[in-house]
Amino acid sequence: MTHKVHVDFPGRILIVGFGSIGQGVLPLILRHIGIKPERITVVTAEAAGAQEAQDLGVKFIVEPLVRENFRRILEPLLGRGDFLLNVSVDVSSIALVKYCWDKGAMYLDTCIEPWAGGYTDPGTPLARRTNYALREEALALRSAGTRQPTAVLTHGANPGLVSHLVKQALLNLASDENLEVAEPKSREEWAALARRVGVKVVHIAERDTQVSSTPKEPNQFVNTWSVEGFVSEGQQPAELGWGTHERNFPRDGRRFDFGGGAAIYLTQPGAATRVRTWTPRAGHFHGFLITHGESISISDYYTVREGGQVVYRPTAHYAYHPCDAAVVSVHEFAGRNWILQDKKRILMGDIIQGSDELGVLLAGHKRNAYWFGSRLSIQDARALAPYNNATSLQVTVSVLAGMIWAMENPNAGLVEPDEMDFRRNLEICMPYLGKVAGEYTEWTPLSDRERLFPEDLDKTDPWQFKNVRV
Repeated sequence: MTHKVHVDFPGRILIVGFGSIGQGVLPLILRHIGIKPERITVVTAEAAGAQEAQDLGVKFIVEPLVRENFRRILEPLLGRGDFLLNVSVDVSSIALVKYCWDKGAMYLDTCIEPWAGGYTDPGTPLARRTNYALREEALALRSAGTRQPTAVLTHGANPGLVSHLVKQALLNLASDENLEVAEPKSREEWAALARRVGVKVVHIAERDTQVSSTPKEPNQFVNTWSVEGFVSEGQQPAELGWGTHERNFPRDGRRFDFGGGAAIYLTQPGAATRVRTWTPRAGHFHGFLITHGESISISDYYTVREGGQVVYRPTAHYAYHPCDAAVVSVHEFAGRNWILQDKKRILMGDIIQGSDELGVLLAGHKRNAYWFGSRLSIQDARALAPYNNATSLQVTVSVLAGMIWAMENPNAGLVEPDEMDFRRNLEICMPYLGKVAGEYTEWTPLSDRERLFPEDLDKTDPWQFKNVRV
């Protein structure tokens, strides 16, 4: 593969956090952004990845960032025109965005993180432990008419890449329906297109089948990406964008009494909540309804209002089946009353087979359901980039794309993935995503259900969340 330099960057890059995503994105940055290694610094809480940083000529600092020390540590490392990439856990995204703006620097993260303990503090109401609440707090940083350096929120694979896949999938659907539509240029036009096509539901449908040569041990959490990241979001309340077609409000569902109102939450963890979904290779399966930023931002972005009233909004949520070892890890984790196992392991060089099938399932329209996304095998991932597996590469290339877009648009202020140029981001990501394709399916959440047990199903509309939830 010829590695194209997409943008020359004269500033410095500061990477906060250096787990599987930080380690995986660094070689991509050096390939595709014109910058010398000595202008890149890593600040991380642990020594993992130190050898890689040394091999690539990047400065490496082991120093956990907390509320009391982050300004002092970052002060000599960040200035006007620089870029802070936040791929850490337990470091406040909002604090870092404010700091970057004070310094005149750009910013990107893969999720909106609170300070340590923000997800699980028993003194904090459930509604305030959600991604919805974190997003509302972040969006409140926007100030009308104020020009700020670009700060891209939640731009990994999901959230991030999947928002761009939704737009391409909508255009594909419109084309297959022979609808004569110009490509939308605004949020309102994209929402009108989703309504016209008839999308009721958007699942972020992901099935990871990667397998290690080393079995999971008891009292060990195994995953193909950050254990801490998965565990923290898995403990948050399950959240989903709540569509206008929904007629059956969940018994454990709660509405928010603040913010834009595009989502709801359930009074149980996402890692304890399962939903039915479908991908082309896996077929139908049960996934975890893990809270993610795109569940809220997609429903919000594609909302149509008339006379101040919401007349159209799709339901949106994540439906995640991680690798089988991670599923067993979650089961064990839940059985320990959500106390993390003593040992943890990221699958990387020990993976012997498998792939990550990550895409968006747009459903409820005339053709029933359409999945569009990436099928990336471990073999292809290793051939494409070092320090990555199939899961991490889908994340790291989207991080790269978001950074490049920000460098090309340095004064856009606070931005969500849905508001970015989807074509530019997909152009950068595509060479690293394996087979990117779309496929229609006749599957619905009602398929084969009555064969085993009579259930309380809503047969008038298979795409009710009542039917999707396990």
